[in-house]
Amino acid sequence: MTLDIAGNNLEPPAPLTAPAVHRMKVLTVNTHKGFTAFNRRFILPELRDAVRSTGADLVFLQEVLGEHEKYASRYDQWPAMSQYEFLADSMWNDFAYGRNAVYPDGHHGNAVLSKYPIKSWRNLDVSITGPERRGLLHCVLDVPGHDQVHAICVHLSLLESHRQLQIVLLNQLLKSLPPEDPVIIAGDFNDWKQQGNAALRQRDDLHEAFERHHGKLAKTYPARWPLLRLDRIYLRNARSRNPQILDGKPWTHLSDHLPLSVDVHL
Repeated sequence: MTLDIAGNNLEPPAPLTAPAVHRMKVLTVNTHKGFTAFNRRFILPELRDAVRSTGADLVFLQEVLGEHEKYASRYDQWPAMSQYEFLADSMWNDFAYGRNAVYPDGHHGNAVLSKYPIKSWRNLDVSITGPERRGLLHCVLDVPGHDQVHAICVHLSLLESHRQLQIVLLNQLLKSLPPEDPVIIAGDFNDWKQQGNAALRQRDDLHEAFERHHGKLAKTYPARWPLLRLDRIYLRNARSRNPQILDGKPWTHLSDHLPLSVDVHL
């Protein structure tokens, strides 16, 4: 310790360390580009209010528009920024966007909104063949008390053969990550036959939150009369608590998919 002649400590105070985080609330939602089912009405402002009301720390978005010139000129409430920036607003400090589908008027893809810093991110192209473009958005989060937490936002193909290959690519990504790091995988798997889930269940280091707690995957599509189990939240090196399907109003008219939420304990 260094003191001045009056006995005062001249050394700068030690930097404050944020307390370790052991619980995160996770939400995943297919935004359907900010429209109701069948594109009948533009409801992005309502969707933002609903997403904010959940208090989620980490939000996984699929089918979110980065840009669309025609829609921007057609709808008065169209935001001046990208949809994922509009949804993040002042509640989620960091966000990442993976552009997948590009067309003359704009583009859309996956996004992650985070209350914790995103140290790095990459969008992995897992498109197989044909016009359907798909990606895995992989973010590395700086969560206090943990070296790294990985968030992988998923939106898989409509075709079974493509999905099976994309599950292989997802497994390759998981294999490349440090085996001790927590990993949260969420999104729209389009896996209505549950063949992809069967492949992921072969891993002994991974579990799906709804299957772990309720014995079956969550029914999320179509939102008003959910029949298909398309949306998932998988965890590695983390525990799941209180998985919920966000059904009823306002969620049933904010997208064609119902959102899922879960408390993740690190």
